[in-house]
Amino acid sequence: MKKTFKYRLLAKQQTFVKATDWLILCQQLYNAALEQRINFYRQRGVAISCYNQIKQLPELRANFPEYEEVGSQVLQDVIERLDKTFKAFFSRIKNGQGKAGFPRFKSKDRYDSFTLKQTGWRLEDKYLSIRNIGRFKLRLSRPVEGIIKTVTIHRERSGHWYVCFACDYVPERKLTPCEKSVGIHMSSDKFCTDSDEACVENPGYFIQAEKRLRIAQRILSRRVKGSHRREKARVLLAKKYEKITNQRDYFLHKLANKYIAGYGAIYLEDVNINSADKNQENHSVTKIVQDASWGKFFELLNYKAEEAGRSVIKVPYSEIADKTCSACGEINSELTLGDTKWVCITCGVLHDSASNIAKNILRVGQTL
Repeated sequence: MKKTFKYRLLAKQQTFVKATDWLILCQQLYNAALEQRINFYRQRGVAISCYNQIKQLPELRANFPEYEEVGSQVLQDVIERLDKTFKAFFSRIKNGQGKAGFPRFKSKDRYDSFTLKQTGWRLEDKYLSIRNIGRFKLRLSRPVEGIIKTVTIHRERSGHWYVCFACDYVPERKLTPCEKSVGIHMSSDKFCTDSDEACVENPGYFIQAEKRLRIAQRILSRRVKGSHRREKARVLLAKKYEKITNQRDYFLHKLANKYIAGYGAIYLEDVNINSADKNQENHSVTKIVQDASWGKFFELLNYKAEEAGRSVIKVPYSEIADKTCSACGEINSELTLGDTKWVCITCGVLHDSASNIAKNILRVGQTL
């Protein structure tokens, strides 16, 4: 089983400076290779292959001595990244997905990671050593498992550094079988409601921090471009955004773990997240949906379920489910979107609208 382990890095300032130099060299190589590809494509109508560009790397290192310290596999990974972006570019042209433009050149702030494969690094307990850069200390929140295939050093906009280990043959952690099932309904007023009538409020981390973000953004916009004070204001703003991301990720992981541990089968409403994000009629709803990060929640549920031996099933959305009584199956056609609580005209059961939809999702999902 494949899995990624991410850790915060600590080191001396000199070590981070050398890592930053590697990022700059990789960014310059990326832009040079991109320019070569664009010119080659415009002149001949075909793209130069990734293999041909990698063959030119020994000549590059001979002509530019600063690249001799950078690992050869790191430089190869830069070309492979560019090749992936060009394949996506040709795919957009072939499928006619809007206006397809060439991949963009990377600025120094936009190129933020480099990858090592089999050589050039060594992991000893809590310390990661990279040849020609130095030694990093890891904040090991959990042990690295499996066989490490790639090591990616990543720099956040806030200036914090992280390492990601992509591992193969990670031992599976199957949970004991569970017969319980649950249906989950996503809504804009709450994060979700399940068929057991449990309601999870949307923490709204971005909305809560919006005022502080506006102040920090205003301070940044008033600083002189290129000045030390502007860079300091940019880092402070980036740290605020990083804190929001970390809070949201912690909430989503905790909620996903709760459902995976408690239920053997999880039925989700098949929500079109893209259309929900582009809701032009109500911008406040769009902001709430984006802040909730439903897509990230669905991804976490899927990969955690695969690891634990659980199943996650998406149930096609139907408007009838909003008005169907989960107790007797009667369709109450006179209901509107504003009816959060209602009584079935046939059986007289009092329903909460969100939990009723979740129960219908569970019922329909079990019949699929």
